Amino acid sequence: MIFGLSTAWLMAMCKLPSERFLRWALVLPLVMPGYIVGYIFTDWLDFAGPIQILLRSLTGWKAGQYWFPDIRTLPGAIIVLALVFYPYVYLLCRAAFMEQSIVFLQTAKLLGYSPLESFFHVSLPLVRPSIIISLSLVAMETIGDFGTVSYFSVSTLTTAVYDTWLGYSSLAAAAKISIIMLFFVFIIMSIEQYSRRKKKIFQMQFNNAENFYYRLIGWKKWLALVWCWGLVSIAFFLPLSQLCIYAYHYFETSWTGKFSVYVLNSIKISVIAAFFCLCISLIINFCNRISPNYRSMIYMRVSSMGYAIPPTVLAIGVMASVLLMDRVANVILEKFNWWQPGLIFSSSIFTLIFAMVVRFSAVAIGSIESSLSKISPSLDMASRTMGCNSNQMLCRIHLPLVRRGSLIAVLLVFIESMKELNAGLLLRPFNFETLATYVFNYASDEHLELAALPAVLLVLVGIIPLMIINYSLRSKSTNELCIIYSKSNL
Repeated sequence: MIFGLSTAWLMAMCKLPSERFLRWALVLPLVMPGYIVGYIFTDWLDFAGPIQILLRSLTGWKAGQYWFPDIRTLPGAIIVLALVFYPYVYLLCRAAFMEQSIVFLQTAKLLGYSPLESFFHVSLPLVRPSIIISLSLVAMETIGDFGTVSYFSVSTLTTAVYDTWLGYSSLAAAAKISIIMLFFVFIIMSIEQYSRRKKKIFQMQFNNAENFYYRLIGWKKWLALVWCWGLVSIAFFLPLSQLCIYAYHYFETSWTGKFSVYVLNSIKISVIAAFFCLCISLIINFCNRISPNYRSMIYMRVSSMGYAIPPTVLAIGVMASVLLMDRVANVILEKFNWWQPGLIFSSSIFTLIFAMVVRFSAVAIGSIESSLSKISPSLDMASRTMGCNSNQMLCRIHLPLVRRGSLIAVLLVFIESMKELNAGLLLRPFNFETLATYVFNYASDEHLELAALPAVLLVLVGIIPLMIINYSLRSKSTNELCIIYSKSNL
């Protein structure tokens, strides 16, 4: 919250040099997987890392003659995850700061409030709902994280599920731990909803604070610049630079035939998942539009709940469902005296694709919902008057008008699927690797140099949705932003 809230207020309310680039750059750490940042920080801060080597060369100290903090601890994992997830707080709070009424800020200025006093007494209470939502997102992402906490040897419920399932081969015990994780997620969501009960903030005038700025001068301006540039440099630019250096020096070693296969595997899984998510989101949103009732709304919200479930828990649920499908298929085929396919579903990429679709349908549903909400109902009534049925209305009217939202949905699901680690580790078939699992396996074996090239590729691919989000903010479409990145709707 400290990282995201402070930078959001500075970018929304203060006039700073290079602020236009900083507004976009401060979101970039979101594309950097936490475990990759953890590997880079460990490489820097370890005993054989460049920082401690420089310290010993400057002071002449030997091993055991000085104390240096160990990064691979619980505080180290907290710092790494905070650097990776603070853009959630930054995005939502910056949008809220930009939308608050300028009347409040001008009144505070007339009363003699300094920018800092105006922040604590005026702006902060107004953006409280956005703070609660963003912190809820960070909490759910932290609960579901596996790569970072596993590398830092921090025992969490996620690592317990992973070790119980794969280490002890006990899916039943892992499912029991997953129920505990779901209970914590339910508590987080309940607290978020309860904290906002009967507390709504309305504006009578919509002259927002987008053109209202505080001008920082002197040391205050430089302190704000150092804070913002330092944060984005430590969280993104410096780790990416280190990865690029490794990728350049070890390019020939990394670019092998197997690497090309892993890239194709990731693209294949992501394209199929994006296609099915788009189809599901179009059907659900269109049905809710032509017959908006309680049942269709329930279907829509249930379909969007996948993102709120920790990926490890979701993997267990998917595996249990797929194993049941295998048993049913074998029983049916046995009754007809046909061949026994065995584990036809659970031993193929179907399980992994199924998990991706369940998890990322919320992103596609939010994007299509945002686009459909902008289509006037009069077009539906006009098409009905001209004798069009529902299928013709969807194909001739709605699909052409939501093509931008459909493209956004496909891009977001594709990129999220490319980066997904938990489902890939738990549900992949034998001898099947994706880019995310490839990076995790090599980095876990302390071969960060060989993991650098696929890691750079994952980061570059992840920049695309952030460009979309930044464009949405610049076009003042903050409501669309919250729907497109629809984790906040869960």
